[in-house]
Amino acid sequence: MKVETAQRIHSVKEYYFSTKLREVAQLRKEGKPIINLGIGSPDLPPHVTVREKMASEISKSEGHGYQSYTGIPELREAFSRWYQRKYSVAIHADEEVLPLIGSKEGIMHISMSFLNPGDEVLVPNPGYPTYQSATRLAGGVNRPYLLEEENGWLPDLDALEKEDLSRVKLMWVNYPHMPTGARGKEELWSRLVKFGKKNNILICHDNPYSFILNPHPSTIFSVEGARDCCLELNSLSKSHNMAGWRIGALVGSSEILKEVIKFKSNMDSGMNRAAQLASAVALDLGEEWYDSLNKVYRRRKEIAYKILEELGCHYQTDQAGLFAWGRVPETVKDGYAMSDQALYEADVFITPGGIFGSGGEQYIRISVCTEEKELTEAYERIKELVKDKKAVQ
Repeated sequence: MKVETAQRIHSVKEYYFSTKLREVAQLRKEGKPIINLGIGSPDLPPHVTVREKMASEISKSEGHGYQSYTGIPELREAFSRWYQRKYSVAIHADEEVLPLIGSKEGIMHISMSFLNPGDEVLVPNPGYPTYQSATRLAGGVNRPYLLEEENGWLPDLDALEKEDLSRVKLMWVNYPHMPTGARGKEELWSRLVKFGKKNNILICHDNPYSFILNPHPSTIFSVEGARDCCLELNSLSKSHNMAGWRIGALVGSSEILKEVIKFKSNMDSGMNRAAQLASAVALDLGEEWYDSLNKVYRRRKEIAYKILEELGCHYQTDQAGLFAWGRVPETVKDGYAMSDQALYEADVFITPGGIFGSGGEQYIRISVCTEEKELTEAYERIKELVKDKKAVQ
């Protein structure tokens, strides 16, 4: 007996890292000492007070039942304080914050809440692949908009205005941008809000890298009128080393969030209470936490840049986020070719930029979620690989 799968599953493939990490695991099983510089999963732990709060709460006999679909008040209030302290923006804790089981969940919730079959979605190219996958699963139609290095990896809204946008319902934006590390300029928020209002498009800003090597964290809600046409996803995964905890939030007007809750409340029953209380502690951490985290990432990124240099890649030195993004030399076919060579000849896994869209095919991405010693070893391997290649030319 074989049960036929749903048509929606035919529209997507298994996530790239899901399959690639299995290959990396198999190579290691075969004895290959692979260094993984691919996925951006923080290797450092959350702050000790966060872990202590989790341990204390989880040991209690109460608090293990189903939790609210909208998160506990303590977590919503902590997100509200965080937005006020870090972004200087007032967010109503009870009406404008919806805690999520990680922000990736929110991308699907938004798509399912607002898209009908045939609705179009503006997605960045290059950009986070989940935007396109969620659109397809919800029955929508992806409409990629090209981001180019020459334009600072920012959307060309003037060019988009000249197109027929009548079927476009959502637009995904993400600054600091993944995978390029580009920082969104302040005037971008104002232009996006005007663009969304004029064209009746819901602007969805994905903001998980706001505090990683980004001197001026910002939110789209710093612009007046943003609540009328915008949503923002935020997360503790990168900023607080809590990727596996799956704690995020969707911020927006109560009217828009109420629509998302209709879908979300049918899909989950809220996060573990202890994890929510510990996350509230994380959100209240002072500047020393962010400074110490960025100090580590700054040293690591310098090594990642050295790897790009050794490979002959062109790159910008002011990249925010957990990655180093570089354009492969013209002598190399594309990022896939360079990634394969590094993996199979130097035992170093580097992400090919093409997985983020056609606009990334000539690029590679290096994660700095690896301790300095291992990054240095990867650099030495790449250096030796390049040396050997030159010797046989």
